[in-house]
Amino acid sequence: MELFFQQTINGIMLGSTYVLVALGVTMIYGIMRLPSFAHGHFYMLGAYITFFLITLYNFSYWPALILSMVVLFFIGGLVERIVFRPLREQSQISNFIAAIGILLFIEHMVTVIWGPHSHRIPNPYPEHIYLFGASVSQQRLIVILAAVVLIALLQLFIKKTVIGFTMEATAQDREGAALVGINVNRVSSLTFSIACALAAAAASLVAPIFVIVPGMGSLLVMKAMVIFILGGLGSIPGAIIGGYILGLIEALGGGYISSEYKDVFAFGALILILAIKPTGIFGKGAA
Repeated sequence: MELFFQQTINGIMLGSTYVLVALGVTMIYGIMRLPSFAHGHFYMLGAYITFFLITLYNFSYWPALILSMVVLFFIGGLVERIVFRPLREQSQISNFIAAIGILLFIEHMVTVIWGPHSHRIPNPYPEHIYLFGASVSQQRLIVILAAVVLIALLQLFIKKTVIGFTMEATAQDREGAALVGINVNRVSSLTFSIACALAAAAASLVAPIFVIVPGMGSLLVMKAMVIFILGGLGSIPGAIIGGYILGLIEALGGGYISSEYKDVFAFGALILILAIKPTGIFGKGAA
């Protein structure tokens, strides 16, 4: 049972990371109908900014994390305005090429500034506690709790604020929202900004646990896309549930079968679930 609890906690921790990134991908698609293939590299950039602030400017962990979110918030708004807004009326292939260009630019910029080798952020909470006989680091629990808080705050923002109502209206009918006076350009920019800030938070939370490298966003964005499809295109509840399902599948499969094939289990789960329900967990309409 110790192994089960250990891997379950690891799975929830991984799922928390995936959820924060997948929520951003889901929000961007819901508002802009844009698959954000560069989102994993915004995640990577958030981790490097936190590393930069802690190691070079001696920021403590939490101020560095918050400032990283703020920086990515503004970078996200700038990227939407300069890159994706002019391409809104163009074909999806133009947006795809632009996203590829952004991720290559970010990865090479980080490689030039910080080098191609890996880095590690000092763990601010290295102590372990015991839950159900399993030894769990405090940092892993902080990842879980912080993700829950961010998810709850995002839900409150969307469901209880005027800006959140405008985001929902734009996601449901962009043209109709514009006709009733909603500034859809501003909503798109804000959505992209929030999504990038969530990615920075996810990266900064797990950076003390795993090493950071310039290519760390590539596999993560693939998993975020798996969650995005798994939960149902544009479904926020689906992204949340899909993220935790994926994290648990990886952790339990890696713990009980083989850690070398944990990514195979994740993509295998996508195939199986879509074979049963082609529209995803919360998807509607035709496949």
